[in-house]
Amino acid sequence: MLETRCRISVAKRDVYASAVGGVRIVEPAGDLAIAISVASALHDRSVPADLVACGEVGLGGEVRQVGSTGRRLAEAARLGFRQAVVPLSAPDVPGIELRRVGTLAEAIQIAGAARQ
Repeated sequence: MLETRCRISVAKRDVYASAVGGVRIVEPAGDLAIAISVASALHDRSVPADLVACGEVGLGGEVRQVGSTGRRLAEAARLGFRQAVVPLSAPDVPGIELRRVGTLAEAIQIAGAARQ
């Protein structure tokens, strides 16, 4: 989706994603975070340390809500994250500023991972 929807070329690069502690990601909730991380690395742009992202990325580049979004965001707030990139439909959660997006391209811009 980075290439087709955001015009971020990854075809000639090796991309590896690793979760801390050997956790296996077997659901789509990590899609958005991984895509933002890859864009950030390719553009050599850091995202804020207090930013978390949660959402599924569809084939059309749309960002979708995943199960238990409210609980995930509440836990992120408890762990010290202060802002979250989330789908438009994400519920409000106290203690964390939600940055709602409809597309992956918007998410990359809002997260500060876009090329300047």
